[in-house]
Amino acid sequence: MGPLASRTWEHAVVTGGSGFVGSHLCSALIAAGTAVTCVDDFSTGRPANVEHLVGRPGFTLQEANVSRPFTVERPPDLVLHLASPASPADYLRLPLHTLEAGSLGTRNALELAHRSEARFLLASTSEVYGDPQEHPQNERYWGHVNPVGPRSVYDEAKRFGEAFTTAHGTALGTDTCVVRLFNTYGPRMRGHDGRAVPTFIRQALAGDPLTVTGDGLQTRSLCYVDDTVAGILAAAAHGMPGPVNLGNPAELTMLDLARWIIELTGSDSEIGFVERPTDDPAVRCPDITLARDKLQWEPQVAAEEGLRRTIDWFRAHPGN
Repeated sequence: MGPLASRTWEHAVVTGGSGFVGSHLCSALIAAGTAVTCVDDFSTGRPANVEHLVGRPGFTLQEANVSRPFTVERPPDLVLHLASPASPADYLRLPLHTLEAGSLGTRNALELAHRSEARFLLASTSEVYGDPQEHPQNERYWGHVNPVGPRSVYDEAKRFGEAFTTAHGTALGTDTCVVRLFNTYGPRMRGHDGRAVPTFIRQALAGDPLTVTGDGLQTRSLCYVDDTVAGILAAAAHGMPGPVNLGNPAELTMLDLARWIIELTGSDSEIGFVERPTDDPAVRCPDITLARDKLQWEPQVAAEEGLRRTIDWFRAHPGN
């Protein structure tokens, strides 16, 4: 089952476009014939992620911090706001930058969309659910978030961004949408960004112990990046305001993930256990009923296939 894309775009602005998900989104838009302005300050994104697009007709790479007012040369008809540190290693290193990206950055991206009469989409996160007390999580669940914990700089930035986006649509009529991305993985992730998939793959390929936190029984649901991008574009094309969950409802423990990656890489690595981070969610799994019903979207790439593609990419990019 694939997405229904009922709208096409002439020019899209992608904030955070040189990041992991953002760069794949830029590629998909260019492939569909949409001109793209990729806006990034490179605090966590990398120019190398979009170097294959530089020089392509319609692609512009613009260095800017979206937490400050910014302009683009050509008015867009679509603004996709992804700019934010997204991995624990990054948002714990850049706490104020993360909060500003979710607040001031969201405001500035919304204002660009409003004055251009463009469709606006906020890439929010399953982190708005915190350490959930409902499982799986649907969009009606308000979440269980520690507002002053170490993860709050990311959780609360995205929660505020959702509120700002919703208010902008209600008060000013801006055409807005909120999507909540669950754990996404694939090529172009950074090996040291602190997330489980790239960390385990990097360690397995090096023959190092895989560092599983706690007892490893905490769960996540992993969505391959191509599926996430298809969901984002389907939500943008549909016209729905959201929020809508985009993720893979196939849930697995971190211990099982580590064992699986050892098997797929053919590694001799063992598993080592380290302290579990504060406020680390015990479970995380999306209810994607809304995305299936409204967007005709659900993940297409099986976890084993997605992991194999990601492992192949890491093999081809040693030292990433």
